[in-house]
Amino acid sequence: MENHAAPRLEKTDPFPAFIPEKRDIDESQRLDQAIKQSCAFFFRGQLPQGYWWAELESNVTITAEYIMLFHFLGILTVKEQKMASYLLGKQTTEGYWSLWHGGPGDLSTTIEAYFALKLTGYPEDHPAMCKAREFILARGGILKARVFTKIFLALFGEFSWLGIPSMPVELILLPNWAYFNAYELSSWSRSTIIPLSVVMAKRPVHELPPWERVQELYLRPPRLIDYTITSENGILTWKNFFIGVDHLLKVYEAGPIRPLKQNAIDKATQWILDHQESSGDWGGIQPAMLNAVLALHCLGYDNKHPVIVKGLKALENFSLENKDTLVLQSCISPVWDTALALKALQDADVPKDHPALIKAAEWLIDRGIRTPGDWKVKSPDLKPGGWAFEFHNDRYPDVDDSAVVMMAIKDIAVRNSIIKDNAIQRGFAWCIGMQSRNGGWGAFDKDNTKHILNKIPFADLEALIDPPTADLTARMLELMGAFGCSGKSHPAAVRALQFVRESQEADGSWWGRWGVNYIYGTWSVLSGLAAIGEDMTQPWIGKAIAWLIIHQNPDGGWGETCESYSNPELAGIGESTASQTGWALLALMAAGRADSAVVFNGIAYLLETQNCDGSWDEEAYTGTGFPKYFMIKYHIYRNCFPLMALGKYRTLTKRSMPELMSGFAIA
Repeated sequence: MENHAAPRLEKTDPFPAFIPEKRDIDESQRLDQAIKQSCAFFFRGQLPQGYWWAELESNVTITAEYIMLFHFLGILTVKEQKMASYLLGKQTTEGYWSLWHGGPGDLSTTIEAYFALKLTGYPEDHPAMCKAREFILARGGILKARVFTKIFLALFGEFSWLGIPSMPVELILLPNWAYFNAYELSSWSRSTIIPLSVVMAKRPVHELPPWERVQELYLRPPRLIDYTITSENGILTWKNFFIGVDHLLKVYEAGPIRPLKQNAIDKATQWILDHQESSGDWGGIQPAMLNAVLALHCLGYDNKHPVIVKGLKALENFSLENKDTLVLQSCISPVWDTALALKALQDADVPKDHPALIKAAEWLIDRGIRTPGDWKVKSPDLKPGGWAFEFHNDRYPDVDDSAVVMMAIKDIAVRNSIIKDNAIQRGFAWCIGMQSRNGGWGAFDKDNTKHILNKIPFADLEALIDPPTADLTARMLELMGAFGCSGKSHPAAVRALQFVRESQEADGSWWGRWGVNYIYGTWSVLSGLAAIGEDMTQPWIGKAIAWLIIHQNPDGGWGETCESYSNPELAGIGESTASQTGWALLALMAAGRADSAVVFNGIAYLLETQNCDGSWDEEAYTGTGFPKYFMIKYHIYRNCFPLMALGKYRTLTKRSMPELMSGFAIA
């Protein structure tokens, strides 16, 4: 892939003495006007209760599995044709479906979309199905699919349960001190795998009529040996070790005596029931919610049982419907969206006592977590606090949301400052208490660091754990700095700084766990370092600044493809996007480069690409669920981060765009 980085800057010179070529800006595109239009866009989008909530787009498997769920439960819905229309609308001209916009074809995603369309009545000789099938067979067919795709096929007898890597339901019985237990899994894995282990223990099969089957997606009829997990080269590897363990577990599961099985199913069932929110949600994510409904159905709960009814309603609340299509979101992000919007409006100098800001802040304060969750297992003495991502997810607050919420509401002139201060005090203490032993922070859990678990055959998404990462650790540095802590005075900050330094890449950047990718990670870290009072002229920080400068595109913006997770050589490379340009600009301004020509050109890019209604367009996926395997498009990102950058720029330079233009020669 061609490197779009501007060639005019030397990698060894983080502070170039010359001025890069200026972007040609129409003087009518005033900085103040752009900020005003963007703020107006946000004010129009604020909901009556005070929050913002934008679409969270992922890939089509989420909706395809929704169709599968209805068929497995035996529920007829008139809306499945709308879901089918959505699936067809996302198919590429080549016939496949991708994990992100413009990405390569993905085998498992294409198989699930094909199967869902077959369930909704599309015959295999339909042109869209023919093209999809050609793609699937050219890449090895069903046998080459990922584990979760095979599980959904096994539910309908289209793949053998023998070929599913083991995840015994007895896992739930292991004590919390055991090396491998449910609480060594990430929160999203735990809330998904516990109900799924019940399903796998039951091994149900919903028989399909011949016209809905997908046996044509095999290159040949599968044989018993095809269900054996293939070992990798070499004998003494962790993967081969766990494949051996999987073989032993399968022997155990096939045996006539499993004395603990029913006890484990009972305990897992109770866990599922205990973890359902009053709203019907489980874990705030589609996989946990869908698998909980599947598990309870396998246990004999009928479709009219209150728990199932609430669970299905919670899933319905995740859907977006118009007259032609219906799409199920993997998750919803009202707390995150509201905090980001609130922060962006403050960066744009909207007064702290503006009614819209007060309403948003008070809505966020009301969402504060006051009850214990799964994090309590590893932090028994820690008191509840923080915020979750969604409307309802009290058991799983996360560090990232909590930090951004507290920074967003900190200065807002709410009606009751005591309530706000108490919420911040609880959230701050909870976040500090979630620091891991290595000095970093994960998202939902503390010391969730057993990387070896990602080697087990079940873990082909490489996302069974929630280890500390540089971007989240930097967010905590930014939070501590916002509330007056310095990098040398607070013990948590000292340890976090060490973690961040040790996480830096050789080229000066930082890997981004929760956004794409090195641009996101580098922005997060530089913002955190500046907030905590770190000397931004240090060589190791200058290296990061140089990395950002080098990766500016000729159009003045920044962009990075999702493929950089699989190929680090693509770090910082991609077509410019509004959100990633915003991150890069915020990072450079945090590092003291607001007056540089590099930042000027980035601001020019944002002004040139803003729409008349104050918004920006962005097709790219710049959010990350699971690196490489599950990418996200936050529809609010393309608007909130440019506004933050424009607002920060105006504040730091204290000049309007015409003044800046008069000070530089336009090429």
